[in-house]
Amino acid sequence: MSLLPTIKGPADLRRLPAEDLPLLADEIRDFLIESVTRTGGHLGPNLGVVELTIALHRVFDSPHDRILFDTGHQSYVHKLLTGRQDFTRLRAKDGLSGYPSRTESEHDLIENSHASTALGYADGIAKANQLLGRDDRRTVAVIGDGALTGGMAWEALNNIADAKDRPLVIVVNDNERSYARTVGGLAHHLATLRTTQGYERFLARGKEALQRTPLVGQPIFDALHGAKKGFKDAFAPQGLFEDLGLKYLGPIDGHDIGAVEQALRQARHYGGPVIVHCLTVKGRGYRPAEQDEADRFHAVGPIDPYTCLPISPSAGTSWTSVFGTELLALGAEYPDVVAITAAMLQPVGLAKFAAAYPERTFDVGIAEQHAVASAAGLATGGLHPVVAVYATFLNRAFDQVLMDVALHRLGVTFVLDRAGVTGNDGASHNGMWDMSILQVVPGLRLAAPRDAEQLRAQLREAVAVSDAPTVLRFPKGDLGPAVPAVERIGGVDVLARTGPNPDVLLVAVGAMAPACLDAAALLAAEGFTATVVDPRWVKPVDPALVSLAAAHRLVVTVEDNGRAGGVGAAVAQALRDGGVDTPLRDLGIPQEFLNHAGRGEILEEIGLTGTGVAAQTAAFAKHLLPIRGANPHHAG
Repeated sequence: MSLLPTIKGPADLRRLPAEDLPLLADEIRDFLIESVTRTGGHLGPNLGVVELTIALHRVFDSPHDRILFDTGHQSYVHKLLTGRQDFTRLRAKDGLSGYPSRTESEHDLIENSHASTALGYADGIAKANQLLGRDDRRTVAVIGDGALTGGMAWEALNNIADAKDRPLVIVVNDNERSYARTVGGLAHHLATLRTTQGYERFLARGKEALQRTPLVGQPIFDALHGAKKGFKDAFAPQGLFEDLGLKYLGPIDGHDIGAVEQALRQARHYGGPVIVHCLTVKGRGYRPAEQDEADRFHAVGPIDPYTCLPISPSAGTSWTSVFGTELLALGAEYPDVVAITAAMLQPVGLAKFAAAYPERTFDVGIAEQHAVASAAGLATGGLHPVVAVYATFLNRAFDQVLMDVALHRLGVTFVLDRAGVTGNDGASHNGMWDMSILQVVPGLRLAAPRDAEQLRAQLREAVAVSDAPTVLRFPKGDLGPAVPAVERIGGVDVLARTGPNPDVLLVAVGAMAPACLDAAALLAAEGFTATVVDPRWVKPVDPALVSLAAAHRLVVTVEDNGRAGGVGAAVAQALRDGGVDTPLRDLGIPQEFLNHAGRGEILEEIGLTGTGVAAQTAAFAKHLLPIRGANPHHAG
């Protein structure tokens, strides 16, 4: 009989005899490989935490004890052990989230998928427990070595260590990787700790030998044990943690359930903050993942579990790959161009540039604030940095964009991948904030390319700017066909006109161009003529766009960004400043946290398809234009 289906919650897991746990671990790995290769998801990280998660739920009593994951993509095993074993629609609409989710389970406390935050949460929860007299509760934060490269984690550690009597367990899941191999000084420090297990074995053998020696053995061992920290610092600099005031246990084989349980029980009963350092292997138990040097199958699409080939191979070219190829070409032409990313070299398309110009590529770890401040320094030093991150992660470095780059009028280019609706990874990964947040930055220029040709052209235009920050943003997925312009007015591309003296000006922002072209055709059937334009650079607003608006009866902006403070709001302000009273309506993403689903499904739900844009625009026009289809420019 299979063990996994009998686990309805942590209590069932704790009742299992220890000898059954390796079999359970094998079943969980088989389940993950079978399920996640079918749906897509974060496979490698979860294969690496099977035994660790089993031990956590046997030692701690969730949800009475709080278990937090940093980041949440390593929570699939946690879901399985807390009663969620239907992975058939993982990360799909109406299925399980790919991250912890409060709506799914009382065992999920924080829905974090932005790294390095769990220690701050844990510090606050532990403080609350202490203040409210909840002495029987424990707080556990599981943080990867990749997330420990983030400054927020160290700010939290500094505060956690300040309270020697406040129980808090920090489990470092050390697999030497975030997306790819962990970089930086901390990575080297943890690597040193990994090599010191020989010291622990030496000490254990010495203890056995000395305690067998009559009379003097125990006193000698006690004396040596008293000097342990000095010896240990010589062999292994875990003083980095202990000097902060944090009890350190490890390193421990994170795939030895008994050893992890023993360490966690020690940590549970310790009266202050403890670090339990567990060594794990990302992709453990699935040879293709273990042998994948790029990212150990960090995140996969639906693949054949045996051949590892995509179930539905993409026939198109991704936005990311076009950017990566063009940046490589720019690197060959301009030796001052350098690339920066925050632990996402492969996902944001920098692999080719890094291979060609390793000395001009800087992966700073999960440290977006530092990435931008360092870019400011590189620009000050005479280089042109291209900072490539997911759009949602630039939120973390807004102050540096504003005060370190823009204030000093520095030529730094930001390339925002996964802008707009991303879908399957849920609310925290939708890149729907950038065009609103960045509107307030003086001097910043922001471009949203509509196709591959414009992506290449606008990247070159951005890199040519040396006295202000520039931003290029594009969505997740494959590019569609080229969208040619019929005319350029100022800096604005005219994509289509469905009749003379048109009624509606459809302002298509970036990847929304195909939907707006479809909408214009549908509007013609309703009796409304339209001009479809792509402003290309949406910040600042091109004066030509204001003039175009004055020649139409209605302006509708369409953007893959939150409506609050986005491009629509900026165009409306430009019309007011220009004395143009043409009514404007803005279409965009509702200002709310969207549930996970496919990008196409979400765009359809929120009306950002051709049909949706046409229906909303027709409704606006019927309400605002008194005589349906009659344009005062050609009436009478």
